[in-house]
Amino acid sequence: MASLNVGNLGNLGNLGEYLREQRRNAQLSLRQLADAAGVSNPYLSQIERGLRKPSAEVLQQVAKALRISAETLYVRAGILDAERDRDDVETRAVILADPSLNERQKQVLLQIYESFRKENGFGADADDEAPPRDAPADGAAEGADSIPGPDAPTSGGSDAGPRQTAG
Repeated sequence: MASLNVGNLGNLGNLGEYLREQRRNAQLSLRQLADAAGVSNPYLSQIERGLRKPSAEVLQQVAKALRISAETLYVRAGILDAERDRDDVETRAVILADPSLNERQKQVLLQIYESFRKENGFGADADDEAPPRDAPADGAAEGADSIPGPDAPTSGGSDAGPRQTAG
């Protein structure tokens, strides 16, 4: 695969060419894709010609209409860094491509995945907020109420299995 120049306006042509190719592969006219993605025909045309830089939301709508990975479009548009986020993009692409999951399940799984990435210092806003990976464990209680670990006490106990007691 050709290397990508991420983060500059030169990518817009690359994005537009890629979108046009994907649209043609899907055998959709520009108007059909615009309708399916919920964007205007002239706006989509400008994106394909490299004249406009679409938002992540628009790219997600177009990707959904084309049934392709939104993350691939994010990389081509320079929203995601291709090298740093390659594993993340591949993981998301695999989740989105899984035919055994419905759309709701895919979105929930992606949300859980993103929450774990943020918790581990890899999320979109994590660079500013997360402690260094080798930080002492005493800060680990922050957010511990969101997802209990294997030894965490459970509330209610109706779904909990038998507990072992010391002694």
